[in-house]
Parts: sequence; structure tokens; C-alpha cells
Amino acid sequence: MSIELNLPPQEVRVLGALVEKSLTTPEYYPLTLNALVAACNQKSNREPSMLIGEKDVVRALDGLREKALAWSVALAGSRVPKYRHAVPDVLPVTPLELAILAELMLRGPQTVAELRAHTARMVASSDVAEIESALTSMAARAEGALVHRMGRQTGQRGERFAHGLSGAPVEAPERLEPLPESARLAVAEESARLAALEGQVLALQDALAQMQAQLADFRHQFE
Repeated sequence: MSIELNLPPQEVRVLGALVEKSLTTPEYYPLTLNALVAACNQKSNREPSMLIGEKDVVRALDGLREKALAWSVALAGSRVPKYRHAVPDVLPVTPLELAILAELMLRGPQTVAELRAHTARMVASSDVAEIESALTSMAARAEGALVHRMGRQTGQRGERFAHGLSGAPVEAPERLEPLPESARLAVAEESARLAALEGQVLALQDALAQMQAQLADFRHQFE
């Protein structure tokens, strides 16, 4: 049976965070909503960085629940609901494959060497051959590939792999110019908004001048 999940980015981030915390800090898992929001927005081990609020996370949880990938649970002694993932129930995977999926969901496409280094914090250290074997198995699943092979980036020796939970990844063209700073983008947006306001003021001034001229003509007619 084919499994096509096509998770949007926020569902990917929420699911990745749930899987990560279940493997790295099981003593604090399942997660409260506040803890899950913090996990989604943390600066370390995330690429790209995201800033999503509680409502966004709740919407993502609802979407994951519809796909049977996440559930809320009520634990004894807890005053608030907590959330856990259910990836192995939908996608039978080994602990290593689950860690690989979590890393690809949280950090984006990676090489075998990067995955070996990054998954070490989630599962017992694996060698390159084990990572390659897991990736090959995940890419060849009859139900649908869980990972896809991607081209090499400039300066990298190995090919990269991306998760397949959002369909086949699209290779973005490499940027030759650095991305503009957020402050510069904000200034550009403010400048455009100011220019638009100035245009509106000029238009209103023209309209007012026309109305004043018409009023003057009207008065002359009765003098």
C-alpha cells in the first residue's frame, strides 16, 4: 500500500521536534504545548530557523493527528495535555532510521557523514556503512520512499539525502550572492510602505485642490 503524506513545513518541524525529544530527552517526553513550541523554535540543530507560535503548532498537531502521526495524551499528575509522535505506527522504521528521519526533518538535506555525526546524539553511534544501509533501505521502500537522493553541493564530497515525507524534494539553485540581512529587508519594506503613503498623500492633495477649485467656481456663480 502506498503511503503519501505530503507534510507541509510546519508539520515537518513539529513532527521532527517530537521525534527528536523522544530520543534525546525521554525523561521530559511526551511534550507539553509550551515545550513543543520551544523545541520547534530552538536555534540549535535547526535548519532553517523558524518562529512559529502556539496556534501554528496546534494546527500542525491537528494535521498530524489526521494522518495518525501524533496524538495528545493525558498523563496522571499532569494538568495539561501532552503530545507524542506515532511515526513507527504509520511508518515501520528502525531506531536508526527514525533518528535519520528526525535529522532530515530538522536540518534539511545532509550527507552520510553529516547524518552519522548528527544522529549520534539520538541513537548508539553508527558507522558509515550502517547509515548508508539504512538510507538505501528507506529510499527503496515499496510503500513510498522515505528519503530521496539529491545532488552534491559545491564544496561537499558526498551526495545529500532529503526526507520524503513532503513528496520528492525540489533542488533549489545555489545562491551566488549572500542573503540580505533581516534589518535590510525590514528597511526596504518600510521604505516601500512610506513611498506608498506619500503617493496616497499627494493624490489626496490633488483631489482636495480640485474640490477647492470647484467650490470657488460655484461661489463665483452666485456673487
